[in-house]
Amino acid sequence: MQFCRYYMPPLGTRVGVVIEDEVHDLTEAEPNRSRTLSSLLARANGFPPGGFARWIEAQVTDKVADVLFSALDRRPSNRTPHILAPIDQQEVWAAGVTYRRSVEAREAESGQSGIYDRVYAAERPELFFKANPHHVVGPHVPVRIRADSRWSVPEPEIALVMDGRGALVGYTIGNDMSARDIEGDNPLYLPQAKVYNQACALGPVIVLVEGLDPASLHIQLQIEREGRPVFEADTSFDRLKRSVQELMDYLWRENDFPNGVFLLTGTGIVPPDDFSLQDGDVVSIHVDGIGTLRNPVTQRR
Repeated sequence: MQFCRYYMPPLGTRVGVVIEDEVHDLTEAEPNRSRTLSSLLARANGFPPGGFARWIEAQVTDKVADVLFSALDRRPSNRTPHILAPIDQQEVWAAGVTYRRSVEAREAESGQSGIYDRVYAAERPELFFKANPHHVVGPHVPVRIRADSRWSVPEPEIALVMDGRGALVGYTIGNDMSARDIEGDNPLYLPQAKVYNQACALGPVIVLVEGLDPASLHIQLQIEREGRPVFEADTSFDRLKRSVQELMDYLWRENDFPNGVFLLTGTGIVPPDDFSLQDGDVVSIHVDGIGTLRNPVTQRR
């Protein structure tokens, strides 16, 4: 079971259920209670396992599809239907150094050995704030390189979607853009390397937990330049050092997220040290069962 946020003129922003390639308008089916992602996540509270998915499907049973999902997968325009980032009032947080590859990359950029190995092996994970909703873009909207960065990369990740009680509702794809030179200068510069406008992409859909086996998730990254691939790599979610539940438990320690929250789980794919994104590149992250998050890259506001 998948659901999404999308724009449908002249109605505006909608929440939809994706069944095969058809998007059914959940906002129209239940207009007073499913107008936003936040209200939908609030409805997830209290359902027994599998019950939330069955409730969602029941709302659109026998209803004519609003639009084909493939028709939404396009560059956004006020005149045409298009997919939106699956976020409205939620914060995005991120976990770092959760794959062995990220240890190697962080040590290379900083010139310091040992510090990230200690984080990798520590009981407490590295967790940091990544984005407010206005920092986040959806499919086909540009992600951005900081103007004061000379070495920037995408970080393809599985994002956990939690409701307001901290229960795992589903998964989506995330791109945690990172300015490696800024972070490498000093670990305390991490917020500047990670948190800025258009520094995070999410989408294209949220897949409910009942419809996906996280151990089977295969993450593929491709970066194109002038229409040709310049970097490709893949990894598996089962290489994650920590359990999903462990990361969630630490995030919710001394924190409340009444509208739900997204947690990026870290990356196992980092381009080589001599590679940096350029204005005009295109980043595509594909995960079977979730889809493809595709974003052009810009260095301009």
